[in-house]
Amino acid sequence: MTTTQQVRQAFRVRAIDPLVLAQLRVLDDAGHAPRMVQDAEGGSPLRCCLRRSRPGERIALVSYAPLRRWAAETGADPGPYDEVGPVFVHPEPCDGPVADGFPAELAGLPRMLRSYSADGRILDGRLAGGDDLRDQESARLLIEEILADPRVAVMHARAVDFGCFTFEIQRAG
Repeated sequence: MTTTQQVRQAFRVRAIDPLVLAQLRVLDDAGHAPRMVQDAEGGSPLRCCLRRSRPGERIALVSYAPLRRWAAETGADPGPYDEVGPVFVHPEPCDGPVADGFPAELAGLPRMLRSYSADGRILDGRLAGGDDLRDQESARLLIEEILADPRVAVMHARAVDFGCFTFEIQRAG
């Protein structure tokens, strides 16, 4: 097994699940229909495939409650940490991410990495600047450092500028 294969075993980056996306494309987590947007300049982070939109691409803006969805799967109670926020997705099903590691197209963008306990409470927030996430290897090291805390059940990467959910990180297996 190569080092790269071993790295992929440590954690898994998860885009929004295709079944959840199908629901959000009808009615989002705030109870609204999606808003269709023509992304003239491109560059919006798509949470369905973990890449940036292309100039002129048609995308949907929906409200998403990532911790609520995770808590429903695990039985946790996020209580006041249950947030609903805007995310961009493709309006139709897409192929999803090309890999389960840190998304290459999102490397270098500053992110807040929030870790949560099994009961749905925030444990920590780490500001990861461009240098911390300059490539997949540096992102991997930072994520593994955070996941070394056995209390961490799940982690969310969020945009620093707008605070929007970007993707979920879980231990592999």
